[in-house]
Amino acid sequence: MQVFQRMRIALAQTAIIWEDKEQNFKKAEEQIKDAVNHNTEAIFFPEMSFTGFSMNTDATKESGDGTVRRMQSIAGQYRMAAGFGWVRDCGGKCENHYTVVDRSGKIISDYVKLHPFSYSGEHLQFRGGDTLSYFSLNGIACSTFICYDLRFPEIFQAASKRAHVIVVPANWPAKRSGHWRTLLRARAVENQVYILAVNCTGDIGGIRYAGDSCVIDPDGAVRSVLHDGEGMLYFELTDDVGEIRREFPVKRDRREELYKSLE
Repeated sequence: MQVFQRMRIALAQTAIIWEDKEQNFKKAEEQIKDAVNHNTEAIFFPEMSFTGFSMNTDATKESGDGTVRRMQSIAGQYRMAAGFGWVRDCGGKCENHYTVVDRSGKIISDYVKLHPFSYSGEHLQFRGGDTLSYFSLNGIACSTFICYDLRFPEIFQAASKRAHVIVVPANWPAKRSGHWRTLLRARAVENQVYILAVNCTGDIGGIRYAGDSCVIDPDGAVRSVLHDGEGMLYFELTDDVGEIRREFPVKRDRREELYKSLE
């Protein structure tokens, strides 16, 4: 009988307080306390978790990793792995980061958003990353992308060669929520992975966000979803990805070299 790795996760669908790190840190700590009471092993927050998706980098950027140190301390105190977004000052343009720390507070992943959202002017203030990031929780291989990255399927194909779970934190506006739901399911199905998608909610910085944080399985089924409104989504994930891929081995028919030749 095959034994699958499991982990209990929480997605913190947050009504982020605009550009107010201290108040958002306090809110995050309360959410982590709630997660502890639900025997959760890892919690994930939206993109730019403690400021909202702001182009005012003078107010959001950090040169000293203060947000990371703060979250390392909180994670270690409550023995809870945590994923969170923040802005790094790079001495010109900034970087949109998503960092994951383990239950001791050790950094196990630090990802930079590959695709700044030029439609909103993000590319004017932020430079894109150029590497994937992987980490392991409870022996389960994970990776992460950020928001607009969801529209680029090639990077999900690359990450899913190793990852069985892909976390997608976002500040995804309500007016394109249909795209959010459709693309998340597509990325899960075509890569045969679990998608953990965590969005913000409410009116933040003059933009309406509808939430729709969710867990989607490798068959594209929405296993759990939190619609509009602040709240916590809890889910016990069973890593049966290897078995699913063996039973329906779609990936072995990919023709990577051919795809490159067609460009």
